[in-house]
Amino acid sequence: MRPHILCVFMHVAALAVLSPATAQRATLERGVAITDRGALRELDLRERADIDSRGFSLARMLGADDGASSNDIFALGAMQPLRAALDAEFADYNVTRNSAGGSATLQPFDRDALYSKHTRFILAGIVNRMDRAFKSPVTCGEIRLIYRPVAIYGKPQSARLPMTLNVILNARNESERQNLSCAEIARRWLALSDLAETGAALAAKLVSKDGALEFVTPAHISRIETNIQIAHAAANPSDFEARADYLMKVFNYDSASKSFAESSMENQIDRDRLLANAPLADEFREWLLAPSNLAELDRGTVLIPDKFLAKRAIVVTPAVESNVRGLVDDVEAAEALAKMARQNLSLQNFKSPAGFARRLNDSTCAGCHQTRAIGGFHFPGVDWSGDAPSFVVTPASPHFFGDQPRRRDILAAFGESRPPDFSRGFSARPQARRAADLDGTTYLNGWGAHCYAPESRAASADKSFSSWTCIEGLACQMPENGGTATRPGLCFPE
Repeated sequence: MRPHILCVFMHVAALAVLSPATAQRATLERGVAITDRGALRELDLRERADIDSRGFSLARMLGADDGASSNDIFALGAMQPLRAALDAEFADYNVTRNSAGGSATLQPFDRDALYSKHTRFILAGIVNRMDRAFKSPVTCGEIRLIYRPVAIYGKPQSARLPMTLNVILNARNESERQNLSCAEIARRWLALSDLAETGAALAAKLVSKDGALEFVTPAHISRIETNIQIAHAAANPSDFEARADYLMKVFNYDSASKSFAESSMENQIDRDRLLANAPLADEFREWLLAPSNLAELDRGTVLIPDKFLAKRAIVVTPAVESNVRGLVDDVEAAEALAKMARQNLSLQNFKSPAGFARRLNDSTCAGCHQTRAIGGFHFPGVDWSGDAPSFVVTPASPHFFGDQPRRRDILAAFGESRPPDFSRGFSARPQARRAADLDGTTYLNGWGAHCYAPESRAASADKSFSSWTCIEGLACQMPENGGTATRPGLCFPE
């Protein structure tokens, strides 16, 4: 087995071993996400007459008629700017692909199926992201509704299109702050871990008085995020070595036009534009390397100004290079770190130029989604349609699972009216101090975990990665021709 195939196989195989009974219930569903198949189906289709009249189908959230197809959804006035932007991206990508000679090897995303009257979006998961409250404390963070398009060609055959559409909602609106506290919202979500109900009974609990979703309404919509596998190099979806390209975009809701407008992507640095504009690149480096901003980058809470950001990302997997290469060199990074040290400002995650480069790439949408994802998605979601098997057996990626202890800590702090600690580790390696229940799993230092071999430069001389080790009985085996400071290996049996 070739190294790259082995790396991806280990990620997916480890997930299959840990889920669904162990990791899914113990690590994912403890107050941070709703992934019960029956509950999601009921919240989407509202098949029980005694359930609250509110529903969470994409059609209902966007004001379309019940049972609306994907074609109906994209015909809505609010969605027409979004569709136009996606169509422009498809056209641009196809021109670039054909000019590069890739038309014969890369199979494009099926746009006809996406816009078909025979396709509908299903609710594939609901995720609490109150850990995002550092961006907007007044909204208490976010609640995310994850949808997947399903093309129905005639029962029992159907196909899940490789796309997610996330409706991002404020956990509360500013007008609700006097009557609804962040603590109350957090407590309602944390209480989910004590519920014994499943299926439609759980759905009824969620939307009832004091339920976690009682106050979640279309009025809370902030934006839509899309992630589309825009092209794939192989017809076989289980060929993990094949190249796949992903298009990621964000559309903010514009209350004036009552539509979704294309917007900058949070921390998605427009590398090509910066490298082509020397004064702008210099301004970006000056801003980024300021001690206060460097500290926020280390904590994982940096918010890069819009002037430096892109409105789309084409993410190539397997990743071949950093998305931020060339923006800050090792000398500049070393000087900035030395300045931090002189000011006695400590850093939690990166302690070297190599660690800084990895952290900067990690903070971008593209860099994050290239790290420990499942086929380019961190939350492919639950498939409750049940009429076709899927080779993915878990609703979320190793990165997603590994971040759950941090998110629960933040919920607990909110629930107890304590100041939350929003800091986070690398996408590939959760914070050890917050991951006691992940110790020895694929998410931290067990079978399939990211690591650095003791003889590699990163592990031997770089404090950014010195803790990236394996439990006893496993050895860090490096892919390809050995590891570097930015290419970790995986924990395999010795």
